[in-house]
Amino acid sequence: MKNSSFPTLHSSFSLSAPAKINWFLKVIGKRDDGYHNIMSLMQCISLYDNLMFEHSDLIEVESDLDIPLDDNLVYKAASLLKQYTSYKKGAKIVLQKNIPIGAGLGGGSSDTAYTLSGLNRLWGLRLNNRELSLIGAEIGSDVPFFLNGPSALVEGRGEKVTPFKINSSVVLLLIKPLFSVSTAWAYTSFDKITINRLTKKPVDIKLFCHAFKKQDFASLSTKLNNDLEKVVIERYPVVREIKYRLLERGAVISAISGSGPTIFGVFESKKAASAVAEEMGSNWCRIVTTITNDELKVRL
Repeated sequence: MKNSSFPTLHSSFSLSAPAKINWFLKVIGKRDDGYHNIMSLMQCISLYDNLMFEHSDLIEVESDLDIPLDDNLVYKAASLLKQYTSYKKGAKIVLQKNIPIGAGLGGGSSDTAYTLSGLNRLWGLRLNNRELSLIGAEIGSDVPFFLNGPSALVEGRGEKVTPFKINSSVVLLLIKPLFSVSTAWAYTSFDKITINRLTKKPVDIKLFCHAFKKQDFASLSTKLNNDLEKVVIERYPVVREIKYRLLERGAVISAISGSGPTIFGVFESKKAASAVAEEMGSNWCRIVTTITNDELKVRL
């Protein structure tokens, strides 16, 4: 179904594509198609890539990424949307990266989602979020989340997205060591140590959300479980060291986001987070806040 209220044509404009964290990530099992069924609570954070759009006869992508054009997710998204809609012309898209690659923060998926949303606007296609999500899911499992954020319960391969409202925002310190982690490697490694040993224990999302809204971090600390954390820490012990250091220096909770290696700590204030960031040496650090529904910069 098409959104009849969607504008028909736009000139050049820019969109800010946010990163995300996983408050928890449970791997339910491996699918026949090679992907995994998961359950995760995701929330967007105030760390953004920037995408600038303008009309062009062909699809052109400029970025500071040193990768072949055919491997660029923005280019893939634009090409797939053009093919899906039979749109005759193209667009010039300039991508400015701020979200680190291979960090577990969903930067590539966010760029994909906002490329689809931006071109939907630029080209006057009037596709709704369901249609964009189906297209985006062909490129990345987290893309549907970014089209339906800023916070949601994500299930299945990532295609089942249940948005819900989080009214309170918290301060996070993000720490990424000087290496990246492949999502495919993390899941493959997880499979090797959990064959026939996956538990069926459900996540009580209602209890989690109730504790989150009350900012009951003592309760939340027992629920922030990431099933991929064990394999990442076994390969990269520094991740555990950073996590515990955050807790020792005042983080009320700390966890790995996605497949890592980025660790986030929740702090009571930006001042407290800043003091700890200064102790993290050469590691990549950012102080951000979680994005609530009312604070989302750009609605898709």
